[in-house]
Amino acid sequence: MPSDAPVVSKGALWTGRVISSLIVLFLLFDSVLKFIKPAPVVDSFAHLGIPIALDYPIAIILLACTILYALPPTCILGAILLTGYLGGAVMTHLRAGDPLATHALFPTYMGALVWLALYLREPRLRALAPLRS
Repeated sequence: MPSDAPVVSKGALWTGRVISSLIVLFLLFDSVLKFIKPAPVVDSFAHLGIPIALDYPIAIILLACTILYALPPTCILGAILLTGYLGGAVMTHLRAGDPLATHALFPTYMGALVWLALYLREPRLRALAPLRS
C-alpha cells in the first residue's frame, strides 16, 4: 500500500466489517432462499412478473456478486456488481407498483450500506474518493 494512502481508524475498520458482514449474511440468505424456493419466494416472483424458472440464474448472480464483495481483493468489484444488481431490483419493484419507501427503495438503502461499509474499511476506496473537509 502506498505511504500516501489514507489511514483507516480501528473503529471505522470494525464498523465497516460489521456492516459488511451483516450485508453479506443477508444477501447469502436471500440467495439461498431463491435456491430452495419457499412459498413467499414463489409468490414474490409471480407478483413481480419474473418467471420462476429464473430463480437459479438470479440466485447464482447474487451469490457470485456477494462472494466478490466479501473477499478483500475483489470487494470493490463486488460492490460495483451489487450496485447493478440492486438497481435492477429497484426497477423491478417500481414496475410492479410496489410502495416506494418500503419496497422499491429498499435495494437503494442496501446499496448505500454496501458502499458505506466498504468506504469505512477499505483504504483504496478512501484514496480514490476522499471526503473533503
